[in-house]
Amino acid sequence: MHAFVTAVSASPSHSFSKPNQDVIRLLAGLGVEGDAHLGTTVKHRSRVAKDPNQPNLRQVHLIHAELHDELREAGFDVRAGDMGENVTTRGIDLLGLPTGARLLIGDRAVIEVTGLRNPCVQIDRFQKGLMKAVLGRDAHGNLVRKSGIMGVVVDDGEVRAGDAVRLELPSGPYRPLEVV
Repeated sequence: MHAFVTAVSASPSHSFSKPNQDVIRLLAGLGVEGDAHLGTTVKHRSRVAKDPNQPNLRQVHLIHAELHDELREAGFDVRAGDMGENVTTRGIDLLGLPTGARLLIGDRAVIEVTGLRNPCVQIDRFQKGLMKAVLGRDAHGNLVRKSGIMGVVVDDGEVRAGDAVRLELPSGPYRPLEVV
């Protein structure tokens, strides 16, 4: 199966969920045009409180649609954009990517993966028990954060549902994703 975008979402406010859009425009070095997280410095409120001058490694939030499938099977009502993601994908193991991997989306857009999203208490405010559902353990007992990945925009471009997602891996050695 090839990887593709199933939905795109953006919100000008710091609301938890983001409404689906027909198209979003990615701006190099900034993020999603019109989204509350647009900018060169961090926009996530808790991170701004700590240091408003730190670089914005969270310009674009991506979640794999397979997570939504898993959550629905567990009894949650979750759709694209509900967990605050800008780009929902299918057919690519986002959580298995190394830091620095690049996602080429549609005709021109390029996102460089910076790390994992760390789920916060807002997830349980959205739907009780969802936080536990997006955290797991691997075979060695290590915590697995399943609520998506973060990235920065390398090349401008429009992104819409149905766009192909192509993967460009960095030269090794690969660095596993960490929380950003």
